[in-house]
Amino acid sequence: AFLVSKSFIMSLAFDEYGRPFLIVKEQSSKQRLRGIEAQKANITAAKSVARTLRSSLGPKGMDKILQSGDGDITITNDGATILERMEVEHQIGKLLVELSRSQDFEIGDGTTGVVVLAGALLEHAETLLDRGIHPLRIAEGYEMASKVAIKELERISEQFEFSRENIEPLVQTCCTTLSSKIVNRCKREMAEICVKAVMSVADLERKDVNLDLIKLEGKVGGKLEDTCLVNGIVLDKDISHPQMCKDIKDAKIAILTCPFEPPKPKTKHKIDIDTPEKYEELRVQEQKYFTDMVQQCKDSGATLVICQWGFDDEANHLLMQADLPAIRWVGGVELELLAIATGGRIVPRFQELTADKLGKAGSVREVAFGTIKERMVLIEDCDVSKAVTIFVRGGNKMMVDETKRSLHDAICVARNLVRSNHIVYGGGSAEIACGIAVEAAADSIPGVEQYAMRAFSEALESVPNALAENSGLPPIETVATIKARQLKEKNVCLGIDCKETGTCDMKEQGVFETMVGKIQQISLATQVVKMILKIDDVITAEAAY
Repeated sequence: AFLVSKSFIMSLAFDEYGRPFLIVKEQSSKQRLRGIEAQKANITAAKSVARTLRSSLGPKGMDKILQSGDGDITITNDGATILERMEVEHQIGKLLVELSRSQDFEIGDGTTGVVVLAGALLEHAETLLDRGIHPLRIAEGYEMASKVAIKELERISEQFEFSRENIEPLVQTCCTTLSSKIVNRCKREMAEICVKAVMSVADLERKDVNLDLIKLEGKVGGKLEDTCLVNGIVLDKDISHPQMCKDIKDAKIAILTCPFEPPKPKTKHKIDIDTPEKYEELRVQEQKYFTDMVQQCKDSGATLVICQWGFDDEANHLLMQADLPAIRWVGGVELELLAIATGGRIVPRFQELTADKLGKAGSVREVAFGTIKERMVLIEDCDVSKAVTIFVRGGNKMMVDETKRSLHDAICVARNLVRSNHIVYGGGSAEIACGIAVEAAADSIPGVEQYAMRAFSEALESVPNALAENSGLPPIETVATIKARQLKEKNVCLGIDCKETGTCDMKEQGVFETMVGKIQQISLATQVVKMILKIDDVITAEAAY
């Protein structure tokens, strides 16, 4: 008979004669952490990931430079991008990467703040674990505190009205998002571009925005101020023949997914040509295919052909002779966007091309950049849609990429405001107000959960602490002063004066954040922390080489 106690599972077990035997496959190559050790190790891993992002928070946050294995360099202070490119190996670290990614997917902004908050919650949980409080009681306390904090956010939030004519409130909120990005020196212009892009595709009756209709295109060269909003679509292609017309007004566009080439039989075939006459007959037949295709495009009334596939010099030459400009190798996603914008139909066969399937655009023109030969095609004043393109310029590729990421965050914020126009004030004011509310609620809780709620309240202050620290202000003193003023003046708009404007009132400074973004931050951070606290056993197998 084997006498194996429960505690021996995963470790070497012995029978009654002291002979060892194995329970788990490859037991000797596995490592195991249990109980408080496992929780401490998990918290340490999460804290170190959160600490990496802490210095990137706020308008004075620092950027990170990340180099991939193949030498690609990324410079960014976007939390989700940093964690994604860091290639975190630790299993708990990966949970924080997922946390940041889910905030990015759902809200688009606040990816750094959510990780900083989760790290602070775990840091305070560690102190409670040292005092002997059970991790499940801490998790329950955190859950109760998060509900109080969300209720407080809904109470202090304000509703603001905007319309297609009055977009100023949206612009101010986008300015807050962009103030912590690399583009902050011209954040006003960028915010206006983002809001105009969102408003041009927004359905205000249904309170919905289709972000697929907003395209971000970038081109190295020029300066950041040259970034502009194109009311149409920008294709990173050029018109296929240098002698074709480069500026087409009131264009009628044929959108084709069929190639300009003779049809190929699907079966294996072989042609024997043994006389010059047969060869000439084949050449004439092939040319007839090309001329028929071009003629079908002309007969439909098209003044521009956009093709998904390439075509050879002969087809290109015939199109030029027929005075029919063409663009080749246009991707499927761009073709779909073109079809939506111009009201055209994607045509899979030349025989199906008719006048009613053509898209319409006010102007199609090719533009060149600087001394290089790179060109792009601008399709503007589209007939049906509202598809728009933000065309980003910058001094180098890293600048263009980071600007695109920053503008995406601002577009997401504007989209969230169209969906729900509730805002809270930034600069850490909302976190301090929620912290005060949670602390007050903790006094009415009889169990040990009240300790967890107080820890949650202190953890919320980590965001204003980080903002003050990154702005070069004394963090503890600054946050304590603001908290005391909020309690005394009952003004929930008081936050950290990161830009040193002379006032701590975020309403006066015009620093807004979306309420849904803040609620999502607190909910997601609490969920992840609860999950981490519930882990008491970590079993890892050694990597197989």
